[in-house]
Amino acid sequence: MGKKSTHKFKAEISQLLDILVHSLYTNKEIFLRELVSNASDALEKYRFKSSSSENGGEDLPLEIRISADKDAGTLTITDTGIGMTADEVMANIGTIAHSGTAELTRLAQEGKESLDALIGRFGVGFYSAYMVADEVAVTTRSMDRDAKPVRWVSDGRTDYDLQELDEDLPRGTRIEVRLKEDLKDQFTNTAHLKSVINRHSNFVNFPIFVEEERVNTVPALWREPKFQIKPEQYAEFYKFLTFDGEDPFETIHTSVDAPVQFNALLFVPRKSTDFMTSMNRDNWGLDLYARRVLIQHQNKELLPEYLSFVKGVVDIEDLPLNISRETLQDNVVMRKVASTLTKHVLSHLEKLAKDNADRYAEFWKEHGTLFKAGYMDFIHKDRYAELVRFNSSASDDAEALSSLADYVSRAKEGQKEIYYAYGASREALALNPHLEIFRRKGIEVLYLYEPIDEFAMDTIREFKEFKLVAAEHADPAKLDEFETLEKKDDVEDLSSDDASVLDKLLGRIKDVLGGAVSEVKASKRLSDSPVCLSNPDGHVTSSMDKIMRAMSKDTSIPVKVLEVNPDHALVRNMIDIFKRDENDPFIEQAAQQLYESALLLEGYLSDPHALVGRIQSLLTQSSGWYVKGK
Repeated sequence: MGKKSTHKFKAEISQLLDILVHSLYTNKEIFLRELVSNASDALEKYRFKSSSSENGGEDLPLEIRISADKDAGTLTITDTGIGMTADEVMANIGTIAHSGTAELTRLAQEGKESLDALIGRFGVGFYSAYMVADEVAVTTRSMDRDAKPVRWVSDGRTDYDLQELDEDLPRGTRIEVRLKEDLKDQFTNTAHLKSVINRHSNFVNFPIFVEEERVNTVPALWREPKFQIKPEQYAEFYKFLTFDGEDPFETIHTSVDAPVQFNALLFVPRKSTDFMTSMNRDNWGLDLYARRVLIQHQNKELLPEYLSFVKGVVDIEDLPLNISRETLQDNVVMRKVASTLTKHVLSHLEKLAKDNADRYAEFWKEHGTLFKAGYMDFIHKDRYAELVRFNSSASDDAEALSSLADYVSRAKEGQKEIYYAYGASREALALNPHLEIFRRKGIEVLYLYEPIDEFAMDTIREFKEFKLVAAEHADPAKLDEFETLEKKDDVEDLSSDDASVLDKLLGRIKDVLGGAVSEVKASKRLSDSPVCLSNPDGHVTSSMDKIMRAMSKDTSIPVKVLEVNPDHALVRNMIDIFKRDENDPFIEQAAQQLYESALLLEGYLSDPHALVGRIQSLLTQSSGWYVKGK
């Protein structure tokens, strides 16, 4: 044995170790990830140096081996990497014991500032072993054949021993961790060790053996050239990553060199997990790796939430982290990666929509509801507008989808607005009185079935110089400029006398309804319905108004404009009755009935009892029957 020397840690080291062990690392099993990462770095360095050097050419497999001794309470991690000389041990393992420790302590306590220069060294990560260890011993032999093996031992408190060995040891490094009493069972359990490796170090680029069994058998597919990978390999990796029994619907494999170097392997699942409406609300995000080592599971910063149906991994070459690797620094690198990834996903969906509309329709059926939540992504507003899809009056097929571009291609000459209407279903929209003029003129209307659709339309606002306008806010005079395709039944125009009577009738209806309506006027939009309600300000749709009222818990009925169809048979009859007797009770009864029927169609009528009673009374009167004695 060579001479043993003892070296004191500087005063700050105890404080820094306490911070590293008890504050920064929230999960004790992280220490194994750090030691495996260091071993992988040592193997990478050996592979690089041995290719251009005659030293260290012994025939050893490049690998990492992990073994545990339950009786002794020890865990051993061995690699066949570059190894270290005595000077290198002093420099590397002692890194945090000399210059800058006070500054590092300050940074660690603040939890900020980029310490990426430290992360790659055999220093900070190594000391995480003291989360679980009473003592750590490092035995190492450099690839330099002239260097003697070295043994470093410390309890991580006050000092460490360093000794040169006369033994003929193989190249590489062996770390022996003497476990704390309460952690011996956990970290000498082979099954637990394998699960830790699988979670954090599964894609390390060298074989990892736990008690003679190789653990990391799935390759880091995202780092392989795309042209070498078969579809079945992608499918196998996707199932391994997500535990989904089906193949992925789409695969996005990208390698980026600028502005940040990273690799990503992303998948669009075949089925929606519908996590937005489930108890498992936060179960999304990409797995973030730094050089094959898992840094964060389900990172939610790499893609916006409306693309959270995407599963996969992102591996960044130079990722600034804080000391523990567990918390990402708020840095430009992450923002650039997130921006690039979002563009790649949107580009892939754009290509899919262009090349295969039917397949894109399949995607939309599963993930469209979530995607529409991207209406707040103002940076990608134009691309978002290109990708959203809606049902349309242009097709009788309830499943058919239309893009805004499709709508524009079918627009009438001179038309500069894209019209849309919200309803619970196509059947409900077929009864919407605001759409009667559109059917009469043959003008297409996009159908919205979900509240989020209106938020999307309100955000897009304009598409290729076409303004997006709610059907109920459309200007009837502007629509009337287009040729009428559906002719109304022959209805004579009102005579001047009847027109004058109509004005008085509308005034009478306003008197009956009072403050329930802001105005009663003749409608130019109706053909089949006797009346409809419209917003006096023309800005908020009825459906959006209901959403806003529900959010504010406002149960009052809004004051709207009542539009009356002068050509409807019922209104013509009311004109005749009004001419004979302005105080005929039928006028008041009909006015109330028409108003409440319009409220019912708008979804505002909460108490239908009066409406039903009035219907029964009118039916009784119209049938000619009467109750004896009355």
